[in-house]
Amino acid sequence: MKGITLVYFLRRFGIFLLTVWIAATLIYIIPRMAPGDPISAMVARMTQQAGYIENSDVIIAGWRKRFGLDDPWYLQYGRYLKNLVTFDFGYSLASFPTTVKEIVFRALPWTLGLLSVSTALFFFIGNFLGAMLAWNKTPRIIKGLIPVSMIFTSVPSLLAALMLLYFFAFQLGWFPSLSAYGRGIVPGWTWTFIGSVMWHAILPIMSIVVVTFGFWTLGMRGMMITVEGEDYVTLAKAKGLKPFYSLYRYTIRNAILPQITALALTLGTLVGGQVLVEYIFSYQGMGNAIFTAIRNQDYPVIQGTSYILILTTALAVFIMDMIYPLIDPRISHEGN
Repeated sequence: MKGITLVYFLRRFGIFLLTVWIAATLIYIIPRMAPGDPISAMVARMTQQAGYIENSDVIIAGWRKRFGLDDPWYLQYGRYLKNLVTFDFGYSLASFPTTVKEIVFRALPWTLGLLSVSTALFFFIGNFLGAMLAWNKTPRIIKGLIPVSMIFTSVPSLLAALMLLYFFAFQLGWFPSLSAYGRGIVPGWTWTFIGSVMWHAILPIMSIVVVTFGFWTLGMRGMMITVEGEDYVTLAKAKGLKPFYSLYRYTIRNAILPQITALALTLGTLVGGQVLVEYIFSYQGMGNAIFTAIRNQDYPVIQGTSYILILTTALAVFIMDMIYPLIDPRISHEGN
């Protein structure tokens, strides 16, 4: 790949591995700092359902030994890192004998689909509206309506999800309120299932898009104003090029580069906001799985789901950093 040396690649890959290791260590430590014991919590749930569990102390001791919770911390941590490398996250404490891998791979496609569509929408809408807001050929009425459409920018995605759920699902009944597809529909590559998935995804996607695109609109507007003062834009106008061609070919193309960098840096924040949105809509994604695991103190599921989200986010940033020279030929990572 032109402009990228082996040294640069290895350096960025090393930063990628360091980021994943630090994040994985944090998600190992933080759940264990919370009060309570996952095995005792599991037995307590069984007691609530059955009324009485005989020899509960023996059960707790046996399960703690089974999951290695009585081992020294360094043995548990070493086993944890080894399992992360091999993607062997063990069994769920709350849903035994279901494995964490089953939970992760059942929920991951839903999260990736929702994140991909919402990211593409707010990135395109935000940058397009930002370009229109800065372009001097844009009609005044459109320039007046764009700021009005950004009133939800300061609203958290959680609150936006609750508002959309209340008005469009409960009050108007236009959209479904829960789940990722309709009841009684068998998952498969059928138009019935695909249509149901798309219909159920509208409100979750709107919850993310309406509170996010405003930041990209303002950012793109600022970059457009900066780029419009460059010499190559003035030269394009002097050549008599069509205004829209000059807008796309010279202004937007150069103004959008910092936006792509910002997108890579904010992927982690986007994933964090989507976790709460998925829980609000009972969406069968990683967010719902993480929230349920936290509530049940299910350490393996918390670690497995969080690790996969961190790994995919860090990998996306790493890939974007590698392909950046292809987006802008002026950028070079070659050493002097």
